[in-house]
Amino acid sequence: MTLRIESVRALEILDSRGQPTIRMYVVLDNGIVGTASVPSGASTGKREALELRDGDAGRYGGKGVLKAAGHVDTIIGPAIRGMDPRDQSKIDRLMIDLDGSPDKMYLGANAILGVSQAVARAAARASGMPLYAYLGGVGANRLPRPMINILNGGSHSDSTLDFQEFMIVPVGADSFGEALRYGVETFAALKRILRARGYPTNVGDEGGFAVPLDDNEEGCAVIVEAISAAGYEPGVDIALALDPAASAFCEDGAYHLTRSDQGITDSTALVALFEEWVGKYPIISIEDGLAEDDWRGFHDLTARLGDKIQIVGDDILVTNPGLIARAIKEKTCNAALIKPNQIGSVSEAIEAIQLCRKAGWAFIVSHRSGDTEDDFIADFAVAMGGGQIKTGSVCRSERIAKYNRLLEIEHELDGGTGFGP
Repeated sequence: MTLRIESVRALEILDSRGQPTIRMYVVLDNGIVGTASVPSGASTGKREALELRDGDAGRYGGKGVLKAAGHVDTIIGPAIRGMDPRDQSKIDRLMIDLDGSPDKMYLGANAILGVSQAVARAAARASGMPLYAYLGGVGANRLPRPMINILNGGSHSDSTLDFQEFMIVPVGADSFGEALRYGVETFAALKRILRARGYPTNVGDEGGFAVPLDDNEEGCAVIVEAISAAGYEPGVDIALALDPAASAFCEDGAYHLTRSDQGITDSTALVALFEEWVGKYPIISIEDGLAEDDWRGFHDLTARLGDKIQIVGDDILVTNPGLIARAIKEKTCNAALIKPNQIGSVSEAIEAIQLCRKAGWAFIVSHRSGDTEDDFIADFAVAMGGGQIKTGSVCRSERIAKYNRLLEIEHELDGGTGFGP
């Protein structure tokens, strides 16, 4: 069957924070359309591929994306018109070469990723296959275990927590649907506990509660209480995962825990703190426990705890195959967060995952804090088979869209043949 890309167009839309982002439409010569909407992060690594913003202070405070959309209409679209949408890596490489910069700053990573994902969707639809099967093949039948954000701090809220994400991981569930139910019930139990203590139950960017707790450790303690209140056993049915996003509170090599009035500390003390917490709470994963330039701190954390828990690199790795290769060599982490918009194309995200697999690392497919209802990463997580996904809390429609898509996939696969890592 001959397939060709007929046209590509871009539309400026809004993300979950009410900020402009970009949606792509890739139309094939048989009339099939592939769409994709691009997310945006608040806590971003400095080595990420760069999304292109307009910089016009008189429009959306400079955050418009008309320049990126224009590049799709005038440069990317004409260049890929007539190509076979099934040539994903060839199309992605052409866009990367058209940009010509190391961080996609000319055309914009948001423009390139949007087209890359829309091409994949169009090809999947033309092939009569769900996206997860098209990208992952007939063996794509492992549902991911969700890491559910239920307390927001750091850059994702105005709470008193320095650490950005406190998550629950339903380790005792034997299916995605059951894991999601565990999470919903624990989220509801946490809400009751917070209300009983007189706390507001407003939510942050990713749908977790944004609460003025006394300090960061209270976040762990109250979640353990909520797990028990929901009828589950901490560490057996539901474990904890943390994303401190330490780059956000690191300055000149020192870690400023100022929101919680816990003062200033260093890398050694922070590693010791995590080791203490792992001994007290059922924590199974720590992401970005140190800052993006603190390679020595990451190495020490992995040396101390890497045989017990998952040490995940996000800002330090930014889904970049080169940085992941360095981290593998230096034993900096034992897992990577995979955010397609950090690297800017589907093909490069897959390359990063292949490196993780070869090294025996775990990997987690992840959303961004400024997201849309686009559920691409749900299919992508199943296609890649890593068994883990981060897509926020169990509220806010841009988060729920991914969970609902995974429920659909689980139904299509009749439960699948695998669940979790």
